[in-house]
Amino acid sequence: MSTLVNVTKNGGLSNVNSSLNFPTWSRWIDDIFNADLPSVFTSNFNTGITLPKVNIKETADAFVVDMAVPGLKKSDFHLDLDNQMLSISTEMKEENEHKEENYTRREFGYSSFKRTFTLPESVDDGKIDASYKDGILSIHLPKKEEAKQKPARTIKIS
Repeated sequence: MSTLVNVTKNGGLSNVNSSLNFPTWSRWIDDIFNADLPSVFTSNFNTGITLPKVNIKETADAFVVDMAVPGLKKSDFHLDLDNQMLSISTEMKEENEHKEENYTRREFGYSSFKRTFTLPESVDDGKIDASYKDGILSIHLPKKEEAKQKPARTIKIS
């Protein structure tokens, strides 16, 4: 099952030499932007979608990927399969314009995410299906017939 997920928990790259006490360049940059700033500076930052959480379950017949993404429509999702790589993504743009006598205010926003998974060879990619209900995107990845677990049986000794 470990071959199914190809992204680290936080969606970033991990440091191989994490035992060193020296801060990495990316950690230093993250520390600058995550410092406690007055709310006036941070109030409109990071308002997009964060990387959604995923639960992956293996059954005897399939893998099931459940992704928590409330507030979207099923038409907002893009699922692509390319050479055993399953990509789940969405992109949303929002624009509001408000005009009054002497001023115009235009606000816009953009949010997106993309999660990519390497599927095991045992997945029958021709039978993959997905559904979206109550904020949960569920992707059913059936196993090939030869990869399904067979029930235990007794073998007679001749």
